[in-house]
Amino acid sequence: MYRVVYAPEAEDQLVALFFHIAAVASPKIAANYTEAIVKQCESLKTFPNRGARRDDIRPGLRVFDFRRRVSITFEVTGDLVTILGIFYGGQKFEDAFDS
Repeated sequence: MYRVVYAPEAEDQLVALFFHIAAVASPKIAANYTEAIVKQCESLKTFPNRGARRDDIRPGLRVFDFRRRVSITFEVTGDLVTILGIFYGGQKFEDAFDS
């Protein structure tokens, strides 16, 4: 089984997403949505090599979509899955990896 960790940027993005949804909908909806994202990320423990490889952006980068509104970027190194970013509603994840 793999271990899933979150980069500080991904944690910050998840918190920002929670507050955004809480402001426009409700804290309960925000909590449910962000918890579902975390659950999806945690599912990488058993099947980490899903999603599209995006070596064109960064070697080893993978990305998959969640509910057509969120792009989750991550990398797998050994038995560790690192969530690099959680991009919501059209944010271009490619820009986060520009040199």
